[in-house]
Amino acid sequence: MKRASLAAALCLVFGSATAQQGDGTQFSTKINVWKPNKVEATPERIRALKAPPGFTVSAFATGLKNARIIAVAPSGDIYVSRRDQGDVLLLRDTNNDGRADGEPITVANRAGAHGLAIRDNKLYLVTVKELFVADIQKDGRLGELKMLIGDLPDSGQHPNRTMAFGPDGMLYLSVGSTCNTCNESNPENATLLRISPDGKQRTIFASGLRNLIGYAWHPTTGELWGFDHGIDFLGDDVQAEEINKIELGKQYGWPHVYGANEIYPQSTPVGEITKEQWKARSTPMVLGYTAHAAPMQWVFGAGSAFPAEYQGDAFVTMRGSWNRVPASGYEIVRVRYQNGQPTKVEPFVTGFLTDGGKTHIARPVGLAMAKDGSLLMADDANGVIYRVAYTGGKAGMPAKAPAGPLEQQTSKGTNVPLALKRPETDAKGQMTVSSPSFAANGMMNERYTEYADGVSPALSWKAVAGAKSYVIIAEDPDAKPALPFVHWVMWNIPANVTSVPEGVQEQARLSDPDGVLQGLTTRGSPGYYGPKPPPGEAAHSYHFQVMALDTMLDVPFGADRDQVLAAMKGHVLAKGEIVGKYAQKQKPQK
Repeated sequence: MKRASLAAALCLVFGSATAQQGDGTQFSTKINVWKPNKVEATPERIRALKAPPGFTVSAFATGLKNARIIAVAPSGDIYVSRRDQGDVLLLRDTNNDGRADGEPITVANRAGAHGLAIRDNKLYLVTVKELFVADIQKDGRLGELKMLIGDLPDSGQHPNRTMAFGPDGMLYLSVGSTCNTCNESNPENATLLRISPDGKQRTIFASGLRNLIGYAWHPTTGELWGFDHGIDFLGDDVQAEEINKIELGKQYGWPHVYGANEIYPQSTPVGEITKEQWKARSTPMVLGYTAHAAPMQWVFGAGSAFPAEYQGDAFVTMRGSWNRVPASGYEIVRVRYQNGQPTKVEPFVTGFLTDGGKTHIARPVGLAMAKDGSLLMADDANGVIYRVAYTGGKAGMPAKAPAGPLEQQTSKGTNVPLALKRPETDAKGQMTVSSPSFAANGMMNERYTEYADGVSPALSWKAVAGAKSYVIIAEDPDAKPALPFVHWVMWNIPANVTSVPEGVQEQARLSDPDGVLQGLTTRGSPGYYGPKPPPGEAAHSYHFQVMALDTMLDVPFGADRDQVLAAMKGHVLAKGEIVGKYAQKQKPQK
């Protein structure tokens, strides 16, 4: 079917879409579904690729089929994941001729192999639900793959996890959404996770990220930047692919807000949160790019063999649209930076779209700087790795980003006293707190932990005269390295409520009792997050602290413990706690 007739036929199927919900929000648009046909990447078509003056584009390796993510070791060895084949390949260029030596070597086999990261002579590999690590041997092959995590969230629409080590030495792992737009039941979906290299510590770094495949730290500022995938089915030009500066604890809009804080018409936040309230809590994009271009791997070029004018800029692969006329993406773009801020996105390598946009020879995915300073790009359609080199450039690996910004963000709120011992909760009165779920200083049942049901225990307390609201903060002072670990933050509990039942909803706002708000735990999710002490450690103590206030707090949903404590300062009438304990003896099976 020709392109014009295909578009017309699809319009008959999809027509002009209208999304409307009860609050009066309406959006009407014409929807296209169009993906150019794949054709062979012949030498003639490769020679037709376009790059800025002084740059050459050539085939580094061919015949690799579904080549996805690229990682380059300090030795110069190149690792490529193949999702459809479920393996990782090793490629080398020992004679420095700009082409891979001989046939690739298969060094790992795991179903759904995708994201790769290298640190301390170890290669990390992530599939949909598992994170593995293996030692890199002298010949570039891998030792035994060892599973570090086996319970990453289910995938749905966006199963392709990616990873990168931050300047703080922690592993950052992206988990996409299960859908185009929906309220996720698992708070780890549509997030960026922060994980210790041994896999034992894991928190949500940022949320509201629909499908963050490409991200990296600026080599000068140390700030984290990424390109998130926009929402589908809003038309050819909406939603723009969005560049975000990603910071700890921030929410980036999805699924209810997108782009420059525009409201998505169809979805509805849970807990009777309004879209305006969701918008107020969301961080808008910094810069947008053509809708549906599908941003993939992101690298900064500082220290590469590229000209000085490119230093500090980023390069991103755009895999290409399937729902836009004309097609977008199918290119490598350059993100220009000035004074540490992105100012413009522009094409860098083009020509992967052929025959006037009716066909394509590549869908760019992987992107990495080789040891010789060239840029390597993996195509998952025809299985070619392309090499983009600057004539006369000197070799050099990208510079390391400073750790300061990350350390400032992640050290906030750690190594502090428990809430009841902080000056923000100074009070003359004492409260009696009890629980039908566990005895004071007694062991908690496993069902209240993340090793089992993960439901919150029931709590009750005696009413305090003059109280207008109550606050609950649960903390573990024995957790390492985050001292204390925050397991629960709940505020604006009405004065006539003196108990909470077992199994409170794990969402930012409760509708019964109406208006009760819950904040972020150290895990990074709202609502109760149960104990999860490392197996074999002595029992941890879990302090369920209750405070009576003479006011309701004007603090937005999703706030953290320190924001709530700051707001309650000078308003605490009385306080009390009950302490439960838990130890995990047996290591759970992954």
